Amino acid sequence: MRRFRTIAATSVFVLGLTALAAAPASAFTTGTDQATGEQEYVVLFTAGTSSAAAKAAVTAAGGTIVAENTDVGVATVRTTDAGFEAEALAQGVIEGTAQNRVIADVPDDAVSGDEAKKLDEAEAEVRAGGGATPAAPAAKKGKGGNSLTAEPLASLQWDMQQIGATVDGSYKVERGSDKVLVGILDTGVDGTHPDIAPNFDAKKSRNFTVDVPVDANGGVIDGACEDEADGSCTDAANVDENGHGTHVASTIGSPINGIGIAGVAPNVKLVNLRAGQDSGYFFLQPSIDALTYAGKIGVDVVNMSYYVDPWLFNCASHPADSAADQQEQQTIVKAMQRALDYARLRGVTLVSAAGNGATDYTKVISDVGSPDFADVPGEVAYTRDLLDPATCTSMPSEGKGVISVSSTGVSERKAYYSDYGNGYVDVAAPGGDVYDTAGNTRDISKAILAAYPQALALEEGAIDEAGNVLVDGVVKSCDTAGTTCGYYQYLQGTSMASPHAAGVAALIVSKYGVPDVIRGGKYLPASVVDARLRQTAVDKACPTPAAFTYTRITPAGATLTATHTCEGTTKQNGFYGNGLVNALKAVGK
Repeated sequence: MRRFRTIAATSVFVLGLTALAAAPASAFTTGTDQATGEQEYVVLFTAGTSSAAAKAAVTAAGGTIVAENTDVGVATVRTTDAGFEAEALAQGVIEGTAQNRVIADVPDDAVSGDEAKKLDEAEAEVRAGGGATPAAPAAKKGKGGNSLTAEPLASLQWDMQQIGATVDGSYKVERGSDKVLVGILDTGVDGTHPDIAPNFDAKKSRNFTVDVPVDANGGVIDGACEDEADGSCTDAANVDENGHGTHVASTIGSPINGIGIAGVAPNVKLVNLRAGQDSGYFFLQPSIDALTYAGKIGVDVVNMSYYVDPWLFNCASHPADSAADQQEQQTIVKAMQRALDYARLRGVTLVSAAGNGATDYTKVISDVGSPDFADVPGEVAYTRDLLDPATCTSMPSEGKGVISVSSTGVSERKAYYSDYGNGYVDVAAPGGDVYDTAGNTRDISKAILAAYPQALALEEGAIDEAGNVLVDGVVKSCDTAGTTCGYYQYLQGTSMASPHAAGVAALIVSKYGVPDVIRGGKYLPASVVDARLRQTAVDKACPTPAAFTYTRITPAGATLTATHTCEGTTKQNGFYGNGLVNALKAVGK
Protein backbone atom coordinates (compact mmCIF):
# COMPACT_ATOMS: atom_id res chain seq x y z
CA MET A 1 0.00 0.00 0.00
CA ARG A 2 1.28 3.43 -0.83
CA ARG A 3 1.68 5.59 2.24
CA PHE A 4 2.17 9.03 0.71
CA ARG A 5 -0.53 11.54 -0.11
CA THR A 6 -1.91 10.27 -3.35
CA ILE A 7 -4.94 8.39 -4.51
CA ALA A 8 -3.99 6.26 -7.49
CA ALA A 9 -6.57 6.66 -10.23
CA THR A 10 -5.04 3.67 -12.00
CA SER A 11 -6.40 1.14 -9.55
CA VAL A 12 -5.23 -1.81 -11.65
CA PHE A 13 -1.65 -1.26 -10.56
CA VAL A 14 -0.39 -3.25 -7.60
CA LEU A 15 3.34 -3.52 -7.06
CA GLY A 16 4.29 -7.17 -7.39
CA LEU A 17 6.79 -8.14 -4.69
CA THR A 18 8.77 -11.34 -4.95
CA ALA A 19 9.89 -13.49 -2.05
CA LEU A 20 12.60 -11.82 -0.02
CA ALA A 21 16.14 -12.61 -1.07
CA ALA A 22 18.93 -12.85 1.47
CA ALA A 23 20.65 -9.54 2.13
CA PRO A 24 23.63 -8.56 4.26
CA ALA A 25 22.64 -7.71 7.82
CA SER A 26 24.08 -4.22 7.37
CA ALA A 27 22.18 -3.57 4.18
CA PHE A 28 19.05 -2.36 5.87
CA THR A 29 17.50 -1.75 9.23
CA THR A 30 14.20 -1.07 10.88
CA GLY A 31 13.85 0.40 14.35
CA THR A 32 15.15 -2.62 16.30
CA ASP A 33 17.55 -5.46 15.43
CA GLN A 34 15.74 -8.43 16.94
CA ALA A 35 18.93 -10.51 17.18
CA THR A 36 21.12 -7.99 19.01
CA GLY A 37 18.56 -5.64 20.56
CA GLU A 38 20.30 -2.73 18.88
CA GLN A 39 18.03 0.22 18.17
CA GLU A 40 18.41 3.38 16.12
CA TYR A 41 17.20 6.84 17.05
CA VAL A 42 17.14 10.29 15.56
CA VAL A 43 18.40 12.54 18.36
CA LEU A 44 17.59 16.26 18.44
CA PHE A 45 20.10 18.52 20.22
CA THR A 46 19.44 21.94 21.69
CA ALA A 47 20.29 24.82 19.36
CA GLY A 48 23.98 25.70 19.29
CA THR A 49 25.24 22.36 20.64
CA SER A 50 28.75 21.62 19.38
CA SER A 51 29.58 18.34 17.70
CA ALA A 52 31.87 17.42 20.59
CA ALA A 53 29.18 18.12 23.18
CA ALA A 54 26.64 16.15 21.17
CA LYS A 55 28.95 13.15 20.97
CA ALA A 56 29.68 13.30 24.69
CA ALA A 57 25.97 13.44 25.56
CA VAL A 58 25.11 10.49 23.33
CA THR A 59 27.99 8.47 24.75
CA ALA A 60 26.88 9.26 28.30
CA ALA A 61 23.39 8.03 27.43
CA GLY A 62 24.77 4.74 26.13
CA GLY A 63 24.66 5.38 22.38
CA THR A 64 26.98 5.89 19.43
CA ILE A 65 26.56 8.52 16.72
CA VAL A 66 26.68 6.91 13.27
CA ALA A 67 25.57 9.91 11.19
CA GLU A 68 25.30 13.58 12.07
CA ASN A 69 23.54 16.53 10.47
CA THR A 70 25.19 19.48 12.17
CA ASP A 71 23.24 22.01 10.10
CA VAL A 72 20.05 21.40 12.07
CA GLY A 73 21.43 19.66 15.14
CA VAL A 74 20.31 16.06 14.70
CA ALA A 75 22.14 12.76 14.66
CA THR A 76 21.38 9.13 13.96
CA VAL A 77 22.35 7.05 16.98
CA ARG A 78 22.68 3.31 17.59
CA THR A 79 22.38 1.72 21.02
CA THR A 80 21.73 -1.58 22.76
CA ASP A 81 20.77 0.22 25.97
CA ALA A 82 17.05 -0.31 26.60
CA GLY A 83 16.98 2.83 28.74
CA PHE A 84 18.58 5.06 26.14
CA GLU A 85 15.60 7.36 25.63
CA ALA A 86 15.29 8.26 29.30
CA GLU A 87 19.04 8.58 29.73
CA ALA A 88 19.29 10.80 26.64
CA LEU A 89 16.66 13.20 27.93
CA ALA A 90 18.63 13.50 31.16
CA GLN A 91 21.51 15.00 29.20
CA GLY A 92 21.32 18.79 29.15
CA VAL A 93 21.92 19.19 25.41
CA ILE A 94 19.44 16.60 24.10
CA GLU A 95 15.93 17.90 23.40
CA GLY A 96 14.28 14.75 22.13
CA THR A 97 14.54 11.35 20.47
CA ALA A 98 12.58 9.51 17.82
CA GLN A 99 13.09 5.90 16.86
CA ASN A 100 14.72 5.79 13.45
CA ARG A 101 13.37 3.70 10.59
CA VAL A 102 16.11 3.89 8.03
CA ILE A 103 19.77 4.73 8.18
CA ALA A 104 21.60 6.06 5.15
CA ASP A 105 24.90 7.81 4.68
CA VAL A 106 24.35 11.51 4.09
CA PRO A 107 25.72 12.22 0.60
CA ASP A 108 28.42 14.76 -0.04
CA ASP A 109 26.85 18.21 0.02
CA ALA A 110 28.85 19.09 -3.11
CA VAL A 111 30.83 21.57 -1.00
CA SER A 112 33.66 20.95 1.45
CA GLY A 113 33.41 21.86 5.10
CA ASP A 114 35.46 25.03 4.60
CA GLU A 115 33.41 25.97 1.54
CA ALA A 116 30.18 25.42 3.46
CA LYS A 117 31.39 27.69 6.25
CA LYS A 118 32.31 30.41 3.78
CA LEU A 119 28.99 29.93 2.02
CA ASP A 120 27.06 30.42 5.25
CA GLU A 121 29.08 33.50 6.19
CA ALA A 122 28.66 35.05 2.75
CA GLU A 123 25.01 34.15 2.73
CA ALA A 124 24.40 35.87 6.05
CA GLU A 125 25.89 39.06 4.62
CA VAL A 126 23.94 38.90 1.36
CA ARG A 127 20.63 38.02 2.98
CA ALA A 128 21.13 40.87 5.47
CA GLY A 129 21.20 43.39 2.65
CA GLY A 130 24.63 43.03 1.09
CA GLY A 131 23.19 41.62 -2.11
CA ALA A 132 20.45 42.63 -4.50
CA THR A 133 17.41 41.05 -2.89
CA PRO A 134 14.20 42.63 -4.16
CA ALA A 135 11.49 43.65 -1.74
CA ALA A 136 8.94 42.85 -4.43
CA PRO A 137 9.28 41.34 -7.89
CA ALA A 138 10.01 43.60 -10.81
CA ALA A 139 8.91 42.33 -14.20
CA LYS A 140 11.57 41.23 -16.67
CA LYS A 141 11.39 40.53 -20.36
CA GLY A 142 9.72 37.21 -21.04
CA LYS A 143 11.38 34.29 -22.77
CA GLY A 144 8.38 33.25 -24.75
CA GLY A 145 7.83 33.76 -28.41
CA ASN A 146 4.79 32.90 -30.49
CA SER A 147 6.20 29.98 -32.47
CA LEU A 148 5.50 27.29 -29.89
CA THR A 149 3.69 24.11 -30.89
CA ALA A 150 1.63 22.29 -28.30
CA GLU A 151 2.95 18.95 -27.11
CA PRO A 152 1.30 15.80 -28.56
CA LEU A 153 -0.73 15.07 -25.40
CA ALA A 154 -1.53 18.70 -24.52
CA SER A 155 -5.22 18.20 -25.29
CA LEU A 156 -5.36 15.72 -22.39
CA GLN A 157 -3.88 18.22 -19.95
CA TRP A 158 -7.01 19.94 -18.68
CA ASP A 159 -4.99 20.75 -15.57
CA MET A 160 -2.55 23.01 -17.46
CA GLN A 161 -5.44 24.72 -19.19
CA GLN A 162 -7.04 25.36 -15.80
CA ILE A 163 -4.00 27.31 -14.56
CA GLY A 164 -3.01 29.01 -17.83
CA ALA A 165 0.17 26.95 -18.42
CA THR A 166 -0.23 26.56 -22.20
CA VAL A 167 1.33 27.73 -25.45
CA ASP A 168 -1.18 30.56 -25.53
CA GLY A 169 -0.72 31.30 -21.84
CA SER A 170 2.30 31.39 -19.56
CA TYR A 171 4.61 29.66 -22.07
CA LYS A 172 4.51 32.84 -24.15
CA VAL A 173 5.74 34.87 -21.21
CA GLU A 174 7.93 32.59 -19.09
CA ARG A 175 8.78 28.90 -19.42
CA GLY A 176 11.20 28.84 -16.54
CA SER A 177 14.96 29.22 -16.33
CA ASP A 178 17.55 26.47 -16.35
CA LYS A 179 19.18 28.43 -13.53
CA VAL A 180 16.23 27.59 -11.28
CA LEU A 181 16.37 24.29 -9.39
CA VAL A 182 13.25 22.46 -8.25
CA GLY A 183 13.81 19.70 -5.71
CA ILE A 184 11.53 16.64 -5.77
CA LEU A 185 11.34 15.19 -2.24
CA ASP A 186 9.62 11.99 -3.18
CA THR A 187 10.09 8.30 -4.05
CA GLY A 188 12.72 9.13 -6.64
CA VAL A 189 12.69 10.45 -10.20
CA ASP A 190 13.26 8.43 -13.36
CA GLY A 191 15.96 10.64 -14.83
CA THR A 192 16.04 8.54 -18.00
CA HIS A 193 12.42 9.19 -18.96
CA PRO A 194 12.51 11.02 -22.32
CA ASP A 195 10.14 13.69 -21.02
CA ILE A 196 12.29 14.35 -17.94
CA ALA A 197 15.87 13.64 -19.03
CA PRO A 198 16.46 17.00 -20.82
CA ASN A 199 15.77 18.88 -17.57
CA PHE A 200 17.14 16.36 -15.07
CA ASP A 201 20.17 17.46 -13.04
CA ALA A 202 21.89 14.16 -12.36
CA LYS A 203 24.95 15.77 -10.78
CA LYS A 204 22.99 17.46 -8.01
CA SER A 205 20.46 14.64 -7.47
CA ARG A 206 20.79 12.49 -4.37
CA ASN A 207 19.13 9.48 -2.75
CA PHE A 208 18.86 9.86 1.04
CA THR A 209 17.16 6.50 1.64
CA VAL A 210 18.02 2.83 1.95
CA ASP A 211 15.39 0.24 1.00
CA VAL A 212 13.72 -1.57 3.90
CA PRO A 213 12.67 -5.10 2.83
CA VAL A 214 10.41 -5.86 5.84
CA ASP A 215 9.13 -4.25 9.02
CA ALA A 216 9.39 -5.61 12.56
CA ASN A 217 6.23 -7.67 12.04
CA GLY A 218 7.70 -9.30 8.95
CA GLY A 219 5.43 -7.36 6.63
CA VAL A 220 6.84 -6.52 3.22
CA ILE A 221 7.87 -2.88 2.88
CA ASP A 222 10.20 -2.21 -0.08
CA GLY A 223 10.77 -5.84 -0.99
CA ALA A 224 13.94 -7.70 -1.86
CA CYS A 225 17.11 -5.86 -2.85
CA GLU A 226 18.26 -8.15 -5.62
CA ASP A 227 18.10 -5.33 -8.17
CA GLU A 228 21.02 -3.52 -6.52
CA ALA A 229 24.27 -5.04 -7.81
CA ASP A 230 26.18 -4.32 -4.60
CA GLY A 231 23.42 -5.67 -2.36
CA SER A 232 23.30 -2.38 -0.45
CA CYS A 233 19.56 -1.83 -0.86
CA THR A 234 20.38 1.65 -2.17
CA ASP A 235 18.87 2.82 -5.46
CA ALA A 236 20.68 5.14 -7.84
CA ALA A 237 19.71 8.82 -7.76
CA ASN A 238 17.93 8.61 -11.13
CA VAL A 239 15.65 5.69 -10.25
CA ASP A 240 11.99 5.61 -9.21
CA GLU A 241 10.61 2.16 -8.48
CA ASN A 242 7.28 3.57 -7.33
CA GLY A 243 6.26 6.08 -10.02
CA HIS A 244 4.95 8.77 -7.68
CA GLY A 245 8.04 11.00 -7.77
CA THR A 246 8.37 10.77 -11.54
CA HIS A 247 4.75 11.83 -11.99
CA VAL A 248 5.30 14.81 -9.68
CA ALA A 249 8.52 15.86 -11.43
CA SER A 250 6.87 15.62 -14.84
CA THR A 251 4.01 17.91 -13.82
CA ILE A 252 6.51 20.50 -12.64
CA GLY A 253 9.05 20.44 -15.42
CA SER A 254 8.54 18.14 -18.40
CA PRO A 255 10.13 19.99 -21.34
CA ILE A 256 8.58 21.12 -24.60
CA ASN A 257 10.36 18.58 -26.79
CA GLY A 258 7.81 17.03 -29.12
CA ILE A 259 7.04 14.06 -26.84
CA GLY A 260 4.12 13.62 -24.46
CA ILE A 261 3.33 16.56 -22.24
CA ALA A 262 4.84 19.80 -20.97
CA GLY A 263 5.06 20.75 -17.31
CA VAL A 264 4.15 24.02 -15.65
CA ALA A 265 7.75 25.24 -15.92
CA PRO A 266 9.19 23.35 -18.91
CA ASN A 267 12.68 24.92 -18.80
CA VAL A 268 13.62 24.56 -15.11
CA LYS A 269 16.07 22.02 -13.76
CA LEU A 270 14.72 19.05 -11.79
CA VAL A 271 16.70 17.68 -8.86
CA ASN A 272 15.84 14.31 -7.33
CA LEU A 273 16.08 14.67 -3.54
CA ARG A 274 14.79 11.24 -2.70
CA ALA A 275 13.35 11.06 0.80
CA GLY A 276 10.74 8.33 0.26
CA GLN A 277 10.94 4.55 0.20
CA ASP A 278 9.89 2.45 -2.79
CA SER A 279 6.81 1.58 -0.74
CA GLY A 280 5.88 5.22 -0.22
CA TYR A 281 6.93 5.62 3.42
CA PHE A 282 8.76 8.84 4.27
CA PHE A 283 10.88 8.79 7.41
CA LEU A 284 12.37 11.59 9.49
CA GLN A 285 16.12 11.38 8.84
CA PRO A 286 15.92 11.31 5.00
CA SER A 287 13.46 14.22 5.05
CA ILE A 288 15.76 16.32 7.24
CA ASP A 289 18.83 15.50 5.17
CA ALA A 290 17.07 16.25 1.89
CA LEU A 291 15.87 19.65 3.10
CA THR A 292 19.25 20.72 4.47
CA TYR A 293 20.97 19.58 1.29
CA ALA A 294 18.45 21.63 -0.72
CA GLY A 295 19.39 24.71 1.30
CA LYS A 296 23.10 24.06 0.80
CA ILE A 297 23.11 23.73 -2.99
CA GLY A 298 20.70 26.54 -3.84
CA VAL A 299 17.49 24.70 -4.65
CA ASP A 300 14.79 27.33 -5.23
CA VAL A 301 11.59 25.32 -4.71
CA VAL A 302 10.87 21.92 -3.19
CA ASN A 303 7.74 19.83 -3.58
CA MET A 304 6.74 17.58 -0.68
CA SER A 305 3.73 15.41 -1.55
CA TYR A 306 3.81 13.28 1.59
CA TYR A 307 3.69 13.22 5.38
CA VAL A 308 6.48 12.09 7.67
CA ASP A 309 5.81 8.57 8.93
CA PRO A 310 4.78 6.90 11.14
CA TRP A 311 2.34 9.50 12.51
CA LEU A 312 -0.10 11.29 10.22
CA PHE A 313 -0.66 13.70 13.11
CA ASN A 314 2.08 14.29 15.67
CA CYS A 315 0.52 15.04 19.06
CA ALA A 316 2.58 16.38 21.93
CA SER A 317 0.49 14.88 24.72
CA HIS A 318 -2.39 12.76 23.46
CA PRO A 319 -3.66 10.60 26.34
CA ALA A 320 -3.88 7.50 24.12
CA ASP A 321 -0.15 7.66 23.37
CA SER A 322 2.61 6.24 25.52
CA ALA A 323 5.23 8.60 26.94
CA ALA A 324 7.73 7.27 24.41
CA ASP A 325 5.33 7.87 21.52
CA GLN A 326 4.60 11.38 22.75
CA GLN A 327 8.33 12.07 22.90
CA GLU A 328 8.80 10.72 19.40
CA GLN A 329 6.05 12.90 17.96
CA GLN A 330 7.40 16.01 19.66
CA THR A 331 10.83 15.28 18.20
CA ILE A 332 9.48 14.80 14.69
CA VAL A 333 7.79 18.20 14.75
CA LYS A 334 10.79 20.04 16.23
CA ALA A 335 13.36 18.38 13.98
CA MET A 336 11.34 18.82 10.80
CA GLN A 337 10.64 22.46 11.60
CA ARG A 338 14.37 23.10 12.03
CA ALA A 339 15.05 21.56 8.64
CA LEU A 340 12.20 23.51 7.02
CA ASP A 341 13.49 26.74 8.56
CA TYR A 342 17.04 25.98 7.45
CA ALA A 343 15.95 25.53 3.85
CA ARG A 344 13.51 28.45 3.74
CA LEU A 345 16.02 30.93 5.19
CA ARG A 346 18.31 29.98 2.30
CA GLY A 347 15.73 30.78 -0.34
CA VAL A 348 13.91 27.45 -0.67
CA THR A 349 10.17 27.87 -1.24
CA LEU A 350 8.40 25.00 0.53
CA VAL A 351 5.32 23.49 -1.14
CA SER A 352 3.35 20.55 0.28
CA ALA A 353 0.26 18.48 -0.50
CA ALA A 354 -2.63 19.12 1.90
CA GLY A 355 -3.60 15.43 2.16
CA ASN A 356 -6.22 13.03 0.88
CA GLY A 357 -8.22 12.29 4.01
CA ALA A 358 -11.32 14.31 2.99
CA THR A 359 -11.20 15.98 6.40
CA ASP A 360 -11.25 19.52 7.76
CA TYR A 361 -7.92 19.99 9.56
CA THR A 362 -9.41 22.70 11.77
CA LYS A 363 -12.09 20.42 13.25
CA VAL A 364 -12.14 17.30 15.41
CA ILE A 365 -10.41 14.50 13.50
CA SER A 366 -10.06 10.77 14.11
CA ASP A 367 -6.62 9.48 13.21
CA VAL A 368 -7.07 5.75 12.62
CA GLY A 369 -3.87 5.00 10.71
CA SER A 370 -1.04 5.94 13.08
CA PRO A 371 1.49 4.60 13.70
CA ASP A 372 1.65 3.09 10.23
CA PHE A 373 5.05 1.42 10.52
CA ALA A 374 6.02 -1.34 12.96
CA ASP A 375 9.31 -0.71 14.78
CA VAL A 376 8.73 -3.52 17.25
CA PRO A 377 6.82 -6.77 16.80
CA GLY A 378 3.10 -6.44 17.42
CA GLU A 379 2.96 -2.69 16.85
CA VAL A 380 -0.20 -1.68 14.98
CA ALA A 381 -2.21 1.46 14.33
CA TYR A 382 -4.96 2.51 16.73
CA THR A 383 -7.69 5.15 16.79
CA ARG A 384 -7.02 8.58 18.29
CA ASP A 385 -9.72 11.25 18.39
CA LEU A 386 -7.96 14.59 18.01
CA LEU A 387 -10.35 16.81 19.94
CA ASP A 388 -8.08 19.85 19.63
CA PRO A 389 -6.40 19.87 16.19
CA ALA A 390 -4.18 22.75 17.27
CA THR A 391 -2.27 20.38 19.58
CA CYS A 392 -1.43 17.92 16.79
CA THR A 393 0.66 18.65 13.70
CA SER A 394 0.97 16.89 10.37
CA MET A 395 4.42 17.33 8.87
CA PRO A 396 5.40 18.90 6.56
CA SER A 397 2.05 20.35 5.41
CA GLU A 398 1.38 22.12 8.73
CA GLY A 399 4.96 23.25 9.19
CA LYS A 400 5.64 26.97 9.54
CA GLY A 401 6.55 28.56 6.21
CA VAL A 402 5.09 25.69 4.18
CA ILE A 403 2.53 26.35 1.42
CA SER A 404 -0.25 23.76 1.80
CA VAL A 405 -2.11 22.92 -1.42
CA SER A 406 -5.61 21.48 -1.78
CA SER A 407 -6.83 19.74 -4.93
CA THR A 408 -9.39 20.71 -7.59
CA GLY A 409 -11.15 18.72 -10.30
CA VAL A 410 -11.84 19.64 -13.90
CA SER A 411 -14.85 21.79 -12.91
CA GLU A 412 -12.66 23.62 -10.37
CA ARG A 413 -14.59 22.13 -7.46
CA LYS A 414 -12.53 20.93 -4.49
CA ALA A 415 -11.76 17.27 -5.13
CA TYR A 416 -13.83 14.82 -3.09
CA TYR A 417 -10.76 13.35 -1.34
CA SER A 418 -8.88 16.58 -0.65
CA ASP A 419 -8.30 17.67 2.93
CA TYR A 420 -9.30 21.25 3.64
CA GLY A 421 -9.75 23.83 6.39
CA ASN A 422 -9.89 27.61 6.67
CA GLY A 423 -6.43 28.62 7.85
CA TYR A 424 -4.91 25.29 6.82
CA VAL A 425 -5.10 25.43 3.02
CA ASP A 426 -3.02 28.21 1.45
CA VAL A 427 -3.81 27.75 -2.25
CA ALA A 428 -5.55 25.24 -4.51
CA ALA A 429 -4.34 23.58 -7.71
CA PRO A 430 -5.58 20.88 -10.09
CA GLY A 431 -5.01 17.41 -8.67
CA GLY A 432 -7.79 15.52 -10.42
CA ASP A 433 -11.18 14.13 -9.43
CA VAL A 434 -12.33 11.14 -11.46
CA TYR A 435 -15.91 11.62 -10.22
CA ASP A 436 -16.11 15.27 -11.27
CA THR A 437 -18.40 14.28 -14.13
CA ALA A 438 -21.96 15.02 -15.23
CA GLY A 439 -23.28 11.69 -13.96
CA ASN A 440 -20.92 11.33 -10.96
CA THR A 441 -19.46 8.21 -12.56
CA ARG A 442 -15.77 7.45 -12.76
CA ASP A 443 -13.78 8.90 -15.69
CA ILE A 444 -10.03 8.26 -15.61
CA SER A 445 -9.35 11.23 -17.91
CA LYS A 446 -10.40 13.58 -15.11
CA ALA A 447 -7.22 12.63 -13.24
CA ILE A 448 -3.78 14.13 -13.99
CA LEU A 449 -1.63 12.78 -16.81
CA ALA A 450 2.15 12.79 -16.30
CA ALA A 451 5.27 10.67 -16.83
CA TYR A 452 5.41 6.98 -15.89
CA PRO A 453 8.74 5.04 -15.70
CA GLN A 454 8.88 2.47 -18.48
CA ALA A 455 10.52 -0.18 -16.28
CA LEU A 456 7.77 0.19 -13.71
CA ALA A 457 5.05 0.12 -16.37
CA LEU A 458 6.46 -3.19 -17.61
CA GLU A 459 6.75 -4.61 -14.06
CA GLU A 460 3.18 -3.62 -13.22
CA GLY A 461 1.78 -5.13 -16.42
CA ALA A 462 0.71 -1.80 -17.90
CA ILE A 463 2.72 -2.48 -21.07
CA ASP A 464 4.12 -5.58 -22.71
CA GLU A 465 7.69 -6.35 -23.78
CA ALA A 466 7.03 -4.75 -27.17
CA GLY A 467 5.92 -1.52 -25.49
CA ASN A 468 2.22 -1.84 -26.24
CA VAL A 469 -0.18 -0.37 -23.67
CA LEU A 470 -2.35 -3.03 -22.05
CA VAL A 471 -4.54 -1.11 -19.60
CA ASP A 472 -6.71 1.97 -19.33
CA GLY A 473 -5.15 4.98 -17.68
CA VAL A 474 -1.79 4.70 -19.46
CA VAL A 475 -0.82 6.60 -22.61
CA LYS A 476 2.15 6.20 -24.93
CA SER A 477 3.71 9.04 -26.91
CA CYS A 478 6.60 8.94 -29.39
CA ASP A 479 8.59 11.55 -31.28
CA THR A 480 7.90 12.16 -34.96
CA ALA A 481 10.48 9.58 -36.00
CA GLY A 482 8.85 6.98 -33.75
CA THR A 483 12.20 6.05 -32.25
CA THR A 484 11.88 7.65 -28.82
CA CYS A 485 8.77 6.94 -26.78
CA GLY A 486 7.57 7.77 -23.30
CA TYR A 487 4.77 6.46 -21.09
CA TYR A 488 2.32 8.47 -19.02
CA GLN A 489 -0.21 7.52 -16.37
CA TYR A 490 -3.29 9.16 -14.88
CA LEU A 491 -3.14 9.72 -11.11
CA GLN A 492 -5.17 11.90 -8.79
CA GLY A 493 -4.48 13.33 -5.35
CA THR A 494 -3.24 16.41 -3.57
CA SER A 495 0.13 14.87 -4.48
CA MET A 496 -0.73 15.90 -8.02
CA ALA A 497 -2.01 19.35 -7.00
CA SER A 498 1.08 20.37 -5.06
CA PRO A 499 3.50 20.13 -8.03
CA HIS A 500 1.31 22.51 -10.04
CA ALA A 501 1.78 25.10 -7.30
CA ALA A 502 5.50 24.28 -7.08
CA GLY A 503 5.80 24.76 -10.84
CA VAL A 504 4.19 28.21 -10.63
CA ALA A 505 6.55 29.08 -7.77
CA ALA A 506 9.47 28.07 -10.01
CA LEU A 507 8.17 30.37 -12.76
CA ILE A 508 8.05 33.23 -10.26
CA VAL A 509 11.69 32.68 -9.29
CA SER A 510 12.60 32.39 -12.98
CA LYS A 511 10.94 35.67 -13.89
CA TYR A 512 11.72 37.82 -10.89
CA GLY A 513 14.78 36.24 -9.29
CA VAL A 514 18.17 37.92 -9.14
CA PRO A 515 21.57 36.25 -9.61
CA ASP A 516 22.59 34.18 -6.61
CA VAL A 517 26.10 35.46 -5.92
CA ILE A 518 26.78 32.60 -3.52
CA ARG A 519 25.78 29.42 -5.34
CA GLY A 520 25.07 30.59 -8.84
CA GLY A 521 21.64 30.30 -10.37
CA LYS A 522 18.86 32.59 -9.18
CA TYR A 523 17.56 33.74 -5.84
CA LEU A 524 14.26 35.11 -4.61
CA PRO A 525 13.26 35.06 -0.93
CA ALA A 526 10.73 32.36 -0.17
CA SER A 527 8.49 34.96 1.46
CA VAL A 528 8.34 36.93 -1.81
CA VAL A 529 7.57 33.81 -3.85
CA ASP A 530 4.87 32.83 -1.37
CA ALA A 531 3.28 36.29 -1.53
CA ARG A 532 3.33 36.40 -5.35
CA LEU A 533 1.83 32.90 -5.58
CA ARG A 534 -1.06 33.89 -3.32
CA GLN A 535 -1.61 37.35 -4.82
CA THR A 536 -1.92 35.99 -8.34
CA ALA A 537 -4.11 33.02 -7.43
CA VAL A 538 -7.64 33.32 -8.80
CA ASP A 539 -10.21 33.94 -6.06
CA LYS A 540 -12.63 31.07 -5.61
CA ALA A 541 -15.67 31.44 -3.38
CA CYS A 542 -17.15 28.66 -1.30
CA PRO A 543 -19.89 26.69 -3.06
CA THR A 544 -23.52 27.61 -2.46
CA PRO A 545 -24.64 26.15 -0.17
CA ALA A 546 -21.34 26.02 1.71
CA ALA A 547 -22.10 22.44 2.81
CA PHE A 548 -21.28 20.68 -0.46
CA THR A 549 -22.36 17.06 -0.96
CA TYR A 550 -20.22 14.84 -3.16
CA THR A 551 -21.88 11.93 -4.93
CA ARG A 552 -19.88 9.10 -6.43
CA ILE A 553 -21.27 6.14 -8.36
CA THR A 554 -18.58 3.50 -8.33
CA PRO A 555 -17.87 1.09 -11.21
CA ALA A 556 -19.60 -1.59 -9.10
CA GLY A 557 -22.77 0.52 -9.00
CA ALA A 558 -22.57 1.67 -5.37
CA THR A 559 -23.57 5.25 -4.58
CA LEU A 560 -21.36 7.05 -2.06
CA THR A 561 -22.01 10.49 -0.59
CA ALA A 562 -20.06 12.81 1.69
CA THR A 563 -20.64 16.41 2.74
CA HIS A 564 -17.81 18.90 3.26
CA THR A 565 -18.45 22.41 4.59
CA CYS A 566 -16.46 25.35 3.26
CA GLU A 567 -15.79 28.21 5.66
CA GLY A 568 -14.39 31.66 4.91
CA THR A 569 -14.61 34.40 2.30
CA THR A 570 -14.00 34.61 -1.42
CA LYS A 571 -10.49 35.90 -0.69
CA GLN A 572 -9.65 33.12 1.76
CA ASN A 573 -11.53 29.97 2.60
CA GLY A 574 -11.12 26.38 3.61
CA PHE A 575 -11.50 24.83 0.16
CA TYR A 576 -9.23 27.09 -1.90
CA GLY A 577 -7.16 29.10 0.56
CA ASN A 578 -6.16 32.31 -1.23
CA GLY A 579 -7.34 30.92 -4.55
CA LEU A 580 -6.54 28.66 -7.50
CA VAL A 581 -2.93 29.12 -8.65
CA ASN A 582 -2.45 30.65 -12.09
CA ALA A 583 0.78 30.43 -14.05
CA LEU A 584 -0.05 33.22 -16.52
CA LYS A 585 -1.10 35.70 -13.84
CA ALA A 586 1.98 34.88 -11.77
CA VAL A 587 4.39 35.89 -14.54
CA GLY A 588 2.18 38.10 -16.69
CA LYS A 589 2.64 41.83 -17.17
